[in-house]
Amino acid sequence: MGRITTSASIRLSPTSDPYERFRELDGQHEWQAAMPDTYVLYPVRKLDGGRLVYFNFNLAKEMGLISRAHPHAINKKLERAILDAFCIRIINEYDQKQNVHYMPQVMKPNKFMATRYLQLQHSNKLGKTSGDGRSIWNGQITHAGVTWDVSSRGTGVTCLAPGYVEAQKPLRSGSTRYGYGCGLADLDELLGAAIFSEIFHRNKIETERVLAVIDTGAGHGIGVRAAPNLMRPAHIFMHLKQNNFEALRSSIDYLIDREFRNGRLLFNARQRNRDQLMLKTFAKNFGRFAAKLDRNYIFAWLDWDGDNVLTSAGIIDYGSIRQFGLRHDQYRYDDVERFSTTLNEQRSKARLLIQTFAQVFDFLKYGKKRSFNCFQNHWSLQMFDVALDDEILRLFLRQTGCNERQIRNLMHDHRNLVGRVYKAFLTLESAKTHRKTRKVADGINRPAILNMRAALTELAKRAGPIPDRQLFKLILAESARGRDRKPNAKLLQNERKFQNLYFSLRKKLQHFSAKEFAQNAERANRQDRITGDALLYIVDELIVGLRKQKLSIADVQTSIESLVDAQTDNGHSRPEKTPGYDLQTVFAEIIDGHKECI
Repeated sequence: MGRITTSASIRLSPTSDPYERFRELDGQHEWQAAMPDTYVLYPVRKLDGGRLVYFNFNLAKEMGLISRAHPHAINKKLERAILDAFCIRIINEYDQKQNVHYMPQVMKPNKFMATRYLQLQHSNKLGKTSGDGRSIWNGQITHAGVTWDVSSRGTGVTCLAPGYVEAQKPLRSGSTRYGYGCGLADLDELLGAAIFSEIFHRNKIETERVLAVIDTGAGHGIGVRAAPNLMRPAHIFMHLKQNNFEALRSSIDYLIDREFRNGRLLFNARQRNRDQLMLKTFAKNFGRFAAKLDRNYIFAWLDWDGDNVLTSAGIIDYGSIRQFGLRHDQYRYDDVERFSTTLNEQRSKARLLIQTFAQVFDFLKYGKKRSFNCFQNHWSLQMFDVALDDEILRLFLRQTGCNERQIRNLMHDHRNLVGRVYKAFLTLESAKTHRKTRKVADGINRPAILNMRAALTELAKRAGPIPDRQLFKLILAESARGRDRKPNAKLLQNERKFQNLYFSLRKKLQHFSAKEFAQNAERANRQDRITGDALLYIVDELIVGLRKQKLSIADVQTSIESLVDAQTDNGHSRPEKTPGYDLQTVFAEIIDGHKECI
């Protein structure tokens, strides 16, 4: 990938505006006609003084905002188009009460919506007071047969923010007196989301993506997110909780038609059995999604309200997202008033989402809402379980070094043995320190002590078992101390059991190539994978570099793109060097120093 170039190297057509499509994102959205009374509209004004610090060129090209041939370079006209579209703030209830007025030239012609949906942190569990607390929807844009939703966070506090409800009065954007009542977003959070979301997308994890990050000063910024559909289960569950049949029907039909038009469903809202087909889709998608989170050690805080997840079974909101280096499945995020779920609990929470969807479609079928407990043994939950378990085993086999053909054969002919190998592996992977749970920077954790990804890499190179104590030394976490560094008899017994099963499975492989197998395992279990802790320090380096003028905006752009390339499955590139400031070495040292962290 080339370096960021200067604006002088980009020649624009004198007869047309290559960035005119940004103006289509003017606040109008089909949601407003399809789902009345499910959003709040706000006047919007342009902000002065913002500067673009990151732009996702690849995403912008997919969306048709810029041409496929556009270089990965910011010029003044492109930056102006981006700032005009996204460097904005709502005129909220506080501003209106203060009778604040702005010149017509800084006002957007249309109002922008903040949508309503369920949120656990609200005392009202019906969705009447909750939703987009610091975000507004910029609109939608269609290109190459796909319609994209675009929204921005950090644009001011809305009446749907928890802090607004707690205060029981309008809040000024930027005020920190009430929790979740500021309405602004921290620049480091937005840059972290830009990096993580693009890495996950490249590695086939369904997610929102960050289109742009704008620095608005004082450590704050605006993050622009995009996805083929930004709808959350919480948008639907709100109507279920309120017993609003008509709105529930409309929300499901809106979702089905949107996904059908985008080519992600083979049926539309006019098909008679659409509800059963949609429930099957939910069950399979969320089962596979939960499996991917589990095997990739991705903490995403799934919960029953369907808030921090997309209806397409993907990640939205990166405020608490983490990718662990080891199986730290006792980590909990501290959200001030409550602790989050754990990695292990994500399966049961995803299952609750499907149980809720079963309740939704039963309500739509019979016109009467039955108790949630009536669906504890629903067929959709069994479908979810099968999808999750199958996907976990497939992903595990990929980690061992199997190719796709071998995975298919093993799952078909030796699934029971695969399950036994995985169970033995999981026992070791889940081993924890003798120490008690302790506080970490943003929560609590009782760390794992064995690097089983390293075990799979090492075993893939061997023709037979490794001596127990030698294997233990190879996979012991660098952070292990005291008693953790001395294996007990039970742990060594578990190692032997796993290795015996592992090599029994290896004997079942057809068309086996030792070299290919070892290479596949090394790629699937790469030790230079970025963790949540590493990301925090990398973002800090970028922000400090900007503030101290060690880095230009172009340097930040280049470093993020190179880092994402390097973290992509099968990617081998490393961040490019920047003049006078070797980010390649800095990032590599940070990632290596936190490779086993949370």
